[in-house]
Amino acid sequence: MQKVIDLRSDTVTKPSTGMRQAMVEAEVGDDVYGDDPTVNKLESLTADLLGFEAALFTASGTQANLVGILSHCGRGDEYIVGQQAHTYKYEAGGAAVFGSIQPQPIEFEPDSTLDLQKVADKIKPDDFHFAKTRLLCLENTQNGKALPIEYLSKAHAFTRANNLSLHLDGARLMNAVVKQGVEVQTITKYFDSVSLCLSKGLGAPVGSVLCGSHSFIDKARRWRKMAGGGMRQAGILAAAGIYALQNNIERLAEDHDHATILSAELSTHSNLRVEIDPAQTNMTFITMEETRATELASFLAEKKVLISPGKVTRLVTHLGVKREDIDYTLQQVEEFLRSN
Repeated sequence: MQKVIDLRSDTVTKPSTGMRQAMVEAEVGDDVYGDDPTVNKLESLTADLLGFEAALFTASGTQANLVGILSHCGRGDEYIVGQQAHTYKYEAGGAAVFGSIQPQPIEFEPDSTLDLQKVADKIKPDDFHFAKTRLLCLENTQNGKALPIEYLSKAHAFTRANNLSLHLDGARLMNAVVKQGVEVQTITKYFDSVSLCLSKGLGAPVGSVLCGSHSFIDKARRWRKMAGGGMRQAGILAAAGIYALQNNIERLAEDHDHATILSAELSTHSNLRVEIDPAQTNMTFITMEETRATELASFLAEKKVLISPGKVTRLVTHLGVKREDIDYTLQQVEEFLRSN
């Protein structure tokens, strides 16, 4: 029987047998009291790995970014962010709703960076007419692209010169690390805070970790409680995160290879356009007429391949997708294009 090949997102990953066993054997306590040893271990492990003083386990990347922004900014403050960034577009306006913090979005550049001159133009004067610009948010990877290391250095210097804090939505941070062949702190050293998602390519079922200074994480912990994120015997979930960090980082290169194969093979078809970028990690983007993309999705669904069609259709590789699955998917796309 043909298995379901799910290319909609790397959030669809399922815990492996080894990860499930780690969850079963996890020592737990009440994390709200600070008594869950496995949560404490995950937070310590992640803080040390990313080069920060402290860390906070959260239920999701959205929650990690939310309490991070709330900890950097106060009511009436502002954060600058990319127009298509997750922290602005895909997190339900949480910072504005919960914290009365104004987002100032600007368009990304083709390499998924934010032009620092454009950022400078959006910083508000110190005048009671305006919100106070406090924070710049970046995302790595953004649209599947690893941000250039030299850009991160410039962004850091820019924020210091302009009295801003710098937050990284590191939902797929480890994809950037593997793609660029660097140590994670080569990236994280430039930021005041970083969120790291465990439930995408790293394969954990739930959770993200927010890292920062001791005082910053103390604030974030209070905001997490207010946002309903105080979990009890959360060590069962934290154990999955520990397993992910210890076992599933280097294998991300396989996902990148699969995405490269998808992009290269699909680009041979003249009736669709494939975005190929040297910084691309585990995502392939194809452009075709939207109605035709919907037809392709329906065709593939009948063949047990799941995609999310749109003006630009994103195919995401992950640990649940093997090389034979890539070959099968390519065969089915070719059949569709040949017969339609």
